[in-house]
Order: sequence, then C-alpha cells, then structure tokens
Amino acid sequence: MASDSASQTTPTEWWRVDTAALHARKQELEVLKRQLDAEQNAILAEINIRGVRGCSGHSTLAAMICEDFHVTEKEAKDRADRVLALYPGPSVGGDPVPPLAPLTAGASAEGAIGGSQIDAIIRTLARIPSFVPEEEVRGGEKILVGLARHAGPRAIARAGRRLLDKLDPDGKEPRDEDPKDVRPELRFVKHRDGTLGLKGTLDLETYARLKSDLDPMAKPHKAIDGVRDSRTQDERYGDAFIDYVRLKTTSRNLPGQAGEATHILVTMSYEDLINDLGEAHLDLVGPISATDARILACDARVRPGVLGTAGEPLDIGRSKRTVSLAQKYALTIRDGGCAFPGCDMPVPRCTAHHIVFWRHHGETKIDNLVLLCAKHHRLIHHSEWKVRIAQDGLPEFTAPAYLDPSGEPRRNTMHLRT
Repeated sequence: MASDSASQTTPTEWWRVDTAALHARKQELEVLKRQLDAEQNAILAEINIRGVRGCSGHSTLAAMICEDFHVTEKEAKDRADRVLALYPGPSVGGDPVPPLAPLTAGASAEGAIGGSQIDAIIRTLARIPSFVPEEEVRGGEKILVGLARHAGPRAIARAGRRLLDKLDPDGKEPRDEDPKDVRPELRFVKHRDGTLGLKGTLDLETYARLKSDLDPMAKPHKAIDGVRDSRTQDERYGDAFIDYVRLKTTSRNLPGQAGEATHILVTMSYEDLINDLGEAHLDLVGPISATDARILACDARVRPGVLGTAGEPLDIGRSKRTVSLAQKYALTIRDGGCAFPGCDMPVPRCTAHHIVFWRHHGETKIDNLVLLCAKHHRLIHHSEWKVRIAQDGLPEFTAPAYLDPSGEPRRNTMHLRT
C-alpha cells in the first residue's frame, strides 16, 4: 500500500514521491477506477430493469449512455453490452433474464478486472452453444475470470478459444475451398520513422515450417515473483524471430561471406566508445546508438571496427572480447542458459555478456561473463539491474531499489547445472 503522504499528494507534487510509492499508488487508483465503473454499471443495470424509456426517455441503454455521458456510439455500445452481460435484464414472462457472466460481475465489483478484460470474457461466453450445460458454462467462466486477475485481453481470448474447442469440439463447419497457389515474396522495408521491417508472402509449406519453428520460441516467459510475461503475442513472435535469425546465421550450412560465416560490421569512433557518447554505424542499416553498439559488441558474430579521430581503423576483425569456444562450453556448464532469474531460455538463444563492460576494461574471462537472452541482455544494458559473480562462482542479480528495496540478490533456478 502507498503511504498516506503519497495518497494525499496533488498531481503537481508527484515529483516529490519515490518511485515505489508511485507504482503502488497507480495500482490503487486502477482498482478504484474499476470499482467505480462496476458501481456505475450496477446503476445502469437497475435503470435498464425499470425501463430505460420510462427513466430517461431514450429508446435503448446505449443511446442513453451516448447522450448522457457524451461518448462515441461505439463506446456507448461497448459499455451497454457489459451492463447487459454482467447483470440480470428486465423480466420476461415474470422471470428476470439471467446475466451472461455473473462471476465476471463479481470480479469487476472487486476492482480486480477492467473493461477490456470483461469484453474478452463475455465475447467467449456469448459464443458457447446453448446445448452446453449451465454448470459447464459457469466452470468455464470461473477459469477465465481467474486468468483475468493476472492477465490481459489477449491471454483471455486465447484461453477462450481453448475453452470453446473443449465445449464445442465440432465448431463451425469448415469451408471446402482449395488453397490458392502463392508466389513467395520478401521485401526489406524502412519506415518513415526510421524503424525497419519485413513484408512477405509465403507458400503454405514455408509458412507452416516457419511458424512451427517460432511457436515454441514465442511462448510466454515463466512467471517470476508472481510477475508474468507482459509482452503481447506480436512482441513475443518478434523476439522469437530475432533469436531464430541469430541461430540460423550461426549455422555452418548457410552460405558465407568471403569464406567465413555470416557477419556484420559495426563502426564507431574510439572516443565515443570509451566516453559512452555519440553513435555507431551498423553495416547495411545505418546509424545506431552507442548503447546498441555495445550490446552488439557482445556478440561474436559482429565484427567491431573502432576508428580514431581521423577515421583510420585502429582495431578491426577478431577481437579478444569475443568469447572462445572453450569459454562458451564453460558458460554452458555453469549457467545452463540465460542466467537472469526466472528465465528459461536455452543456451543456443543466449550470448555472453561482459559484466564489467569492455569499454571499462572488463576482461573476457569466465568470472566476467554471463549468458543472457536477447531480452535480458538489453535489460541489463538499459536499466538499473545489476549482475555479479558471487563467491561460489555463480551469477546473481540485484533488482533496482524501486522494485526491491531489500537489495536481496536473486539467482536463476530454472536450469539444471551439470
């Protein structure tokens, strides 16, 4: 819970509050907002039971919401749909219409779930066939509500599809259409905002092969300290594709460059590298930040090109900061995969990170190296997380103070070490 001083702070004084209190207060306010929404929905449900036309003169609940609250027709419809799904409707033949999602209404009243989560649940429940017994419907809703307490709409929708497959395994009758012949295409795209991307069309076999390779790599990370993977499905597949490219470009079966395995070149001035300033140039891409250049420099497949003040090459090609094969074997035995607490990424999807950065005269030795996946490698470079090698020779991590004021070191227990 946030301190009393934090809860009484006006918006212009939030700069005085420590980060931990800010995080706590934003969570408290979200619960309060959801509870207020639930209370308002209960009031709207009662108006609906008494008769919207008689209470307000409007023909429908959505029309009343649109006019009274000055919102768009879409928002009014969404809000009305929630009310109609969560609470009983007007009596028909003396019996009130039962709610579609009574358990969801209870969690909403607690402030445990919000609008988009509610929408994902009621969309699933609305698609359950009428022949499914009520106890099975309520059992399915209980599962979705439990998930919604710690997951977003995407995860709820996925669970909803699995629930529908279980309750109605036959589903809709598939269309009897033959797939069209497709000519594979691939384009490298540079967007106006400077981001890079791909656009492509695949044949069925290639699509199936690629997706089957990426699916296991795109699974959500396992929870750590109760915090689950916050990435969207698209973000997880993006990270998986990055790892996929890294794995494929290290293969000895792929065509090389000048008789060597695939590599790329990063160039920056020696002064910028040492002083943590300026930018670097990535081969085939263009300017990148000095921080991104240092992250890339941890990868043995990236060749460093450090320039002096006149632009002449000082060091290019193989560098002692790249990890040897023997060192990689040793890290495999010691770390077993990404060493970040709670991460289960295997060794092939990790790179060796210098704990004391190379630019700070860090050495390429086992006591200064740790295996990290792409996500946690970037996290270490861009955040206040710290990593060190403990006296027993194993890596341990310390969270930023605003996340864990105790400063208790954490270790990864996901990998079995030999």
